[in-house]
Amino acid sequence: MSNPPDGKLRYRLLTGPDDDKFCKRVSEALDMGYVLYGSPAITWNGERGYCAQAVIWPGVGEED
Repeated sequence: MSNPPDGKLRYRLLTGPDDDKFCKRVSEALDMGYVLYGSPAITWNGERGYCAQAVIWPGVGEED
């Protein structure tokens, strides 16, 4: 499949609180066929952590 399913974008930045829901969203993207792009980021607002993880669809940026 050359494009992501369901009209999703080739590049996605997943963000959210550092919890099971965030981990599930990243896992679902990987199961769909996305690959991790770069390292995750996390920040702390004094009460809880917030994460970000970029994912890309395989082949993004590659020459044909």
